[in-house]
Amino acid sequence: MLRRLRLADFVIVEAAEIAFEPGFTVLTGETGAGKSILLDALGLVLGGRSDTGLIREGAARADIAAEFSIDAALEAWLRERDLAGDPGELLVRRIVETDGRSRARINDQPATITVLRELGEKLVDIHGQHESQSLLRPGAQRDLLDRHGRHEPQVAAVANAWSHWQNLAATLEQARSGARELALRAERLAWEIDEIATLRLADGEWEALSAEQQRLAHGRDLLEGCAAIADALSRGEGALTETLGSLQQRLRSLAQVDPSLTATVELIDSAAIQLDEAASDLASYAQRMDLDPERLAEVEQRVSLIFATARKLRLPPEELGTHLQALQTEAAEIAARTDIEALEQATAAAETAYRKLAADLTRRRTATAATLSAGVTREIGRLGMAGARLSIACEPGNPGPGGMDAVEFRIASHDGATPRPIARVASGGELSRIGLAISVLAAEANPVPTLIFDEADAGIGGAVAAVVGELMQRLAASCQVFCVTHLPQVASRADHHLRVSKSTGKTGPSSKVDPLDDDARVQEIARMLAGKDLTAATKTHAREMLETSARGANAGGAGPEPEPEPAVVPPDTQSRRTSPRRNKPAGGTKDNAGQTSRRKREA
Repeated sequence: MLRRLRLADFVIVEAAEIAFEPGFTVLTGETGAGKSILLDALGLVLGGRSDTGLIREGAARADIAAEFSIDAALEAWLRERDLAGDPGELLVRRIVETDGRSRARINDQPATITVLRELGEKLVDIHGQHESQSLLRPGAQRDLLDRHGRHEPQVAAVANAWSHWQNLAATLEQARSGARELALRAERLAWEIDEIATLRLADGEWEALSAEQQRLAHGRDLLEGCAAIADALSRGEGALTETLGSLQQRLRSLAQVDPSLTATVELIDSAAIQLDEAASDLASYAQRMDLDPERLAEVEQRVSLIFATARKLRLPPEELGTHLQALQTEAAEIAARTDIEALEQATAAAETAYRKLAADLTRRRTATAATLSAGVTREIGRLGMAGARLSIACEPGNPGPGGMDAVEFRIASHDGATPRPIARVASGGELSRIGLAISVLAAEANPVPTLIFDEADAGIGGAVAAVVGELMQRLAASCQVFCVTHLPQVASRADHHLRVSKSTGKTGPSSKVDPLDDDARVQEIARMLAGKDLTAATKTHAREMLETSARGANAGGAGPEPEPEPAVVPPDTQSRRTSPRRNKPAGGTKDNAGQTSRRKREA
């Protein structure tokens, strides 16, 4: 359940903090006051797309935070991702910077937008005012049916099977049409592979041969040079080690006079030892040096052969080994692609697998279509479309990533009428009612803790609006419900009422949210009824609407067109509402000056 929403420098809101309560809450206000801004902020903090246009003009960043109460299942989900916070509580935050970057945090831990979006789907379900228009698109109708039936795993499996089938089919077609080109390429690969394979290169052989050739080619210079240096160090007349020995004896005598020279003596002693070792190593190297012309000729012949092959293939010699592996891999792929018979068998098997999965999805869609159409028909009858009937056709269609079904929503205006596509016969008001009915049923089928209706009741009025209020009131018996509305019939049904208003201050226009007590609710309902021309009669009418709604709630939520079987929740859930609902505002807010609005309570 959503408990609190904090906004800072979001669109035209400088600062606001709104507390929320369980049950049914409405947000009202004049057009342009910023009612939908709150829902936009909630959508953003739960993983919606960010945009620098969401930052209030002149501010450095937009900062939105939302607090929720959560159940044990969601706590476990958070623990699995190392995102758990205090027991039963959740804090989600989103910051949008002026450079376009955004940051997300869950319980003060960094989180990706993907995880944030997945979390949001478990917390809140938003039904927008334009969703009814999506009913005009066949693709959207099929998606809606799949969401209602929870077919997402089957839809994903069908899409993967389609992709696999189409990839194999494309490979088969390419093999058939490009057999000549593939054969030429295979011939070229075979030649290159043979050229390199003939060398029988060992790992690191080129580097070892190069070093050995260098040493053998300069063998005489190495032998003579090392012998001469060894003689100069220790064996010849005036050898360096002999001279250094004389210097050591003289310095030792001086150190006996001044002990401070002892450290210097030790340094020269160390140098003498290292010179002896160097002379010994050079002499040993000269003795081991083998001037082998035959081995040199053998190495140079091998180096020349490798270099010639590399030059022929236009490659550095050291890359021949890795190039051979790449050639062999490509040759194997071409061999598989040119095996027409094997490709035909694999393609046929992939098609069979796809059609099997698609047929299962068709069966599921057909079953869901029957239950959804029956539920929508029941609800639209209560929404002023008595006698109308919705049918959802799942007819054979062209195979595709979404399956083999052509899904179409059809409406019959009265008993005996032939259902026709809603895109052709449904008016705007009828679309709104159908969309609202589907939203209510979807909320029932896929329950989440919080439901939000953003003017989903647009295009509806009169007695039907009262039924809409009743539907939302009933939904609120099992979850938290918010509705942005212009309809007094809906607003009067709410447990809590928030009014959004706009003002102009030193920093420009800004929106604020105020909870309404009973007297303020009467004033707001009257405004919704008659605009700015408020009369005593209008206020009396508003007060009567609130009292009637309260009596209806205490009686179990009965509406103007009661039915034996409520469409949204079982009758036993309605009995939970046994006390008056409007004695407490929805919560406190902070306006742009940071002042907390006063809560008014009446016994």
